[in-house]
Amino acid sequence: MSQSIEVLNLRTQRDFQYIMRMESQIKGLRSKFRQIESDRKTLVNTNFQELKGKMESLQPLIPVLEQYKMDAKLISQFKEEIRNLSSVLMGIQEEMGAYDYDELQQRVLNLENRLHSCMNKLTCGKLMKITGPQTVKTSGTRFGAWMTDPVASPKNNRVWYMDSYTNNKIVKEYKSISDFVAGVESRTYNLPFKWAGTNHVVYNGSLYYNKMQSNIIVRYSFETGRVITQRALESAGFHNVYPYTWGGFSDIDLMTDELGLWAVYATNQNAGNIVISRLNPDTLQILDTWNTEYSKRNAGESFMICGTLYITNSHLTGAKVYYAYSTKTSTYEYTDIPFHNQYFHMSMLDYNARDRALYGWNNGHQVLFNVTLFHIIKTEDDS
Repeated sequence: MSQSIEVLNLRTQRDFQYIMRMESQIKGLRSKFRQIESDRKTLVNTNFQELKGKMESLQPLIPVLEQYKMDAKLISQFKEEIRNLSSVLMGIQEEMGAYDYDELQQRVLNLENRLHSCMNKLTCGKLMKITGPQTVKTSGTRFGAWMTDPVASPKNNRVWYMDSYTNNKIVKEYKSISDFVAGVESRTYNLPFKWAGTNHVVYNGSLYYNKMQSNIIVRYSFETGRVITQRALESAGFHNVYPYTWGGFSDIDLMTDELGLWAVYATNQNAGNIVISRLNPDTLQILDTWNTEYSKRNAGESFMICGTLYITNSHLTGAKVYYAYSTKTSTYEYTDIPFHNQYFHMSMLDYNARDRALYGWNNGHQVLFNVTLFHIIKTEDDS
């Protein structure tokens, strides 16, 4: 099972549980039709009844969509799309004798594409709730980072592990979360430079990290085992000038979300308050920058979801997401979203867009948090 599914199974959000289950069932239609082709005379009726049952199980999507009442017209259109899927299936059933296997398979592919179209109408959302954590493993020192690649293919489930916040340059790789839990390493990388902090990120096969005692960002390719590029983050404080509340040379925080690669840091020019920059993942050049009014030293951790930076007010017990800054509107709001700091000290908290989960390093425990997002249904007219 891919890591996306493995982690998504942890989430309690009903809408995505329904949608992913329906997608899996639609994919299963192809194998069913292969069975029909091999012995259609004896199996066609039995197998088709199973297919009909799977399509009828799409109906639970309708009450899920009822939760999104912000736009009654859009909801009505979305519900009608689901109903149309069942209508098309009924048409196939009535015309069963008139089609050969290839034609039936093409109809199944069309149904699958329409379901994907429905799913894609669920766009980025606003953070509403954090639940968990689930303790995946207990290992290493009090401080560190672990991560997966949010844009990797579903078959790529590799985990990377970076223990400590300083004086280290060894990255351990595991083929899957199961291997990570079992301690079965697949490869070890010896980086050319030591890292600072715990705020590293893997994105599209490359590791991005802050070079020790500098404001230089390094892009390291796991495929070639070499540094592809490195660039100074101009004016950014480093080496505990503007760290998070826990210290640990956490001045520069690299992170990703649905929109790409980001750097969060502070400068003297912005009075030590948090600065957000979106980076070109290939060249590390700054594409855009936003200055906030939230002190970097008063932030426990932060993470990006859909272009909004969420900041916690502490790294200790009782911490909550206290502040959110939207890069889309260049506005902020104070929030009150608690999360369970189970092991009392959080030194890493990063969002993974593929898994729709927060990865955390909680006092020597590698943990996962579920996130609940309020989604907006977009129309084809939306950009």
